Amino acid sequence: MANTEPLQSPAPFSTWVGVVLLFALFGAIVVAVIGPTPRGDTYEKMRAEARAKKLKDARDEESKALTSYSWIDKNKGTAHIPIDRAMELTVAELAQKKPAPAGPIAAPQAQTAAAPANPAPASPAPGAAPQSSPAQSTTSPSTRAPASPSPRPPQSSSGSPSPVPSKTP
Repeated sequence: MANTEPLQSPAPFSTWVGVVLLFALFGAIVVAVIGPTPRGDTYEKMRAEARAKKLKDARDEESKALTSYSWIDKNKGTAHIPIDRAMELTVAELAQKKPAPAGPIAAPQAQTAAAPANPAPASPAPGAAPQSSPAQSTTSPSTRAPASPSPRPPQSSSGSPSPVPSKTP
């Protein structure tokens, strides 16, 4: 048997009209936002001309500052002079001075085994054991081992560092 019920459209006509109106509203908003922005080459030309004018003004101002006299602080007597004149004065001043001979370059002195008579107190190197003063020590300065900045681990007979110190009888 055939279905005799009338067919209804899935969406009424008013829904389609509403969708079309929403698209139209979206288009109007887009035109309103994009519309006022300048288009074409005139806007970019105006921006380029403005940048060129700013650059020219800045260069003119800098060249004026480098080539003219002016007061920096009149009360203190500080004046600005042109760069060419400043270079001439500097060269004339340096030409009047005689160069001083350079002093000899001192090579670092080798550490001696004997300690100085009155050593200045210095902070110990990090990781170094605290040392007693020469007055408290019972050993002579020649028998005392010098402190090294980085202690080395004991080496085995093969020459590589040993992870465990070996005991010798």
